[in-house]
Amino acid sequence: MSTLRFGYGSNGFANHRLDDALAVIADLGYSGVALTLDHAHLDPFAEDVARQTRRVATRLGELGLGVVVETGARFLLDPWHKHQPTLLSDEPAPRLDFLRRAAAIAEDLGAECVSFWSGVKPSDVDEATAWQRLLDGISDVLDDTSVRLALEPEPGHFVQHVEQALRLRAELDSPRRLGITLDVGHCVAVEPVSAAECVRRVADVLFNVQLDDMRTGVHEHLEFGEGELDLTGTLAALAEVGYRGLAAVELPRHSHAAPDVARRGLKALRAADWLADAERAVRADPVRIRTLFPAVGRKVGRAALRPEVDPGGLVYGTVDDRGRGRLLAALADSLPPQDLAKEVAELYRYGDGAERRGVLRGLHLLPDEIADTGAGLVADALRANDTGLVAAALGPFAAAHLDDHSWRHGVLKCLFVGVPTAAVAGLADRTDAELIRMVADYVAERKAAGRTVPSDAEAILQEVR
Repeated sequence: MSTLRFGYGSNGFANHRLDDALAVIADLGYSGVALTLDHAHLDPFAEDVARQTRRVATRLGELGLGVVVETGARFLLDPWHKHQPTLLSDEPAPRLDFLRRAAAIAEDLGAECVSFWSGVKPSDVDEATAWQRLLDGISDVLDDTSVRLALEPEPGHFVQHVEQALRLRAELDSPRRLGITLDVGHCVAVEPVSAAECVRRVADVLFNVQLDDMRTGVHEHLEFGEGELDLTGTLAALAEVGYRGLAAVELPRHSHAAPDVARRGLKALRAADWLADAERAVRADPVRIRTLFPAVGRKVGRAALRPEVDPGGLVYGTVDDRGRGRLLAALADSLPPQDLAKEVAELYRYGDGAERRGVLRGLHLLPDEIADTGAGLVADALRANDTGLVAAALGPFAAAHLDDHSWRHGVLKCLFVGVPTAAVAGLADRTDAELIRMVADYVAERKAAGRTVPSDAEAILQEVR
């Protein structure tokens, strides 16, 4: 496993007392907390804030939790207006005061940094003025504090892209105590490159990481697996660049089920971290795949990738299918074609059903030079009556490489054994007159025998009517 340190955001425990939230986070196995200063969680404007801070510092020490301070509370400064005022406002003094208070609390807590964002540009403020206000505000806070500050690019805010944050830092003469907070979900939502590439881009100034899933173009914090984030690749990039700070789950709208959500989050992180480590191991020593490939299901899980529409994982595959595919891709990076073909064939030959299925679903990730080996494995799977193997055999590799005769009989095999034809990659593109004739004969035989006809068979025929 890597040395990454996983934390959880206190804003995802908004319905818990802070002491209880910290205890749950620690009990679940997290290494730290991203502490959002707010009314109910260490209010920086409380009369006894110094006493509270000492108590929280003691509690963090007792629980062995690291901490970063977050400043994204919604209505802490203005009960009527979310996140106002900001550093871009006409009157930024309350925000500047808050950031100074946050820095003082962070220093007393021994926090790794204070994370902040630019805010939304007011409609009546031009770009140049907003940029200057941001430069001035950050410079003032840096001058007045001694802790590290981490600017977070935030979708919809004035600074929403990594490149803007880096440019701003450069214009401030690259102060040592000013770095970047990277929310990897934001990378999915608004950046032109992957979260992993964003990690590499900011590696030298990466002070803080927030972990969540998102979809392209949508700023909505999701649990891992519900969006488009490549979690394994992102964690691999963090390990690759030597990141040693806290990487905290950021799910501020999930407080209603905080303990369960946090438990699922850590399980997903540990699985992805194991898989990233396994990929590195296979690239360094390809023989390792012989022990790692069988372990995938136990380490990352065996659930269907899209259980709501494909509970058996026949169409879209399973979590362990995807994990084994990543190991095959790593193997392909490490071996010449002849050796790769031999190793893949042996993984299939000596594997159990799940391992064979993983090989079949990963064949399209391998170079064309071993297509003959792949075709032989597909042919073997299509001779079986295991629905998982049949479904996996007719994926993208078969669509691209299987000869017409074998492919048609593979489709017919799906109808015979009950595999949804939605599992057949390229069905619409490869359907031809001969397949239509074969399916029509099959349907006629079923009807003549008084047996039900699979809806998938009727659907294939319907396409040509």
